[in-house]
Amino acid sequence: MTADAAARAADVRRMMFDDNALLPPLYGQHDRNLVRIEQQLGVRIDSRGNQIAIAGGVEETALARAALMALYERLQRGQVVDLAEVDAAIRFAHVGGDATPGDTTTIRTRRRVIQPRTPTQRDYVEAIRDRDLVFGLGPAGTGKTYLAVAMAVSMLTAGAVQRIVLSRPAVEAGERLGFLPGDLKDKVDPYLRPLYDALHDMLPADQIVNRLASGEIEVAPLAFMRGRTLAHAFVILDEAQNTTAMQMKMFLTRLGEGARMVVTGDLSQIDLPPGTTSGLRDASETLNGVEGVRFVHFTDRDVVRHDMVARIVRAYDERDRRRAEAKPKS
Repeated sequence: MTADAAARAADVRRMMFDDNALLPPLYGQHDRNLVRIEQQLGVRIDSRGNQIAIAGGVEETALARAALMALYERLQRGQVVDLAEVDAAIRFAHVGGDATPGDTTTIRTRRRVIQPRTPTQRDYVEAIRDRDLVFGLGPAGTGKTYLAVAMAVSMLTAGAVQRIVLSRPAVEAGERLGFLPGDLKDKVDPYLRPLYDALHDMLPADQIVNRLASGEIEVAPLAFMRGRTLAHAFVILDEAQNTTAMQMKMFLTRLGEGARMVVTGDLSQIDLPPGTTSGLRDASETLNGVEGVRFVHFTDRDVVRHDMVARIVRAYDERDRRRAEAKPKS
């Protein structure tokens, strides 16, 4: 081992916390939060009372210290720390910025307070606050739809918009509406279920029922948007990779006065017939650079579901990269 390598391996950082009452939630049950940081950063953490010693490489120990300090400050503000928040603190520490998203990106709904868990999620929330039209592009599990619905509910309850319109194209995995049993509602509800699920995370069930009945919240397939002007509304188009170019143009031109629009999708999961251009891909090429439009690109590093989801996304991306490199050039 070289002298530099030995120095990196021998780096130790020490921390001391003033409030002993915050140590159990900071460390986690059976020190699971400390173990998570050890696993994610390749460091060793030894705790004794209110003191912690972090051993490892210089960069890794600095990241661990920043993450622990962010989590401690979170507890000081009366907020909860769990494994998801530990992962979030590590992600923010990696970018060298504030590891604790502030009030400007905190989303408050009736049922919960939601904060971005990756730097890209933070940029996404800020973009939605500042722009009338935002595109969120990236793999499943990155919070594109969930955060958009949270922002919509927050703005509705604050009176910033008069209604929420949630939409999806009803084309997935080769199925078409006509082949499904039941009436129209029975046919479209399976496609819209993820939007209902997100709403139930933000609002009490009785409020959702009442707001759906009054029209304050509308969940409808994309085909229902034609010919309408959506003013003073927060409008979300989910799974937009499954729109055609004509459908996307139709939807985007529904934007009315005082409205805000968010379009989400994953260009690696297009279920359109072969040879059909995705409206999301077409829009990303056509509108890139247009004033007032913001594109936010998520990657596997922003996946906030089970760890396995991120590994699955990376495996498929690597497979696609190898296929693209092996494809003969014309």
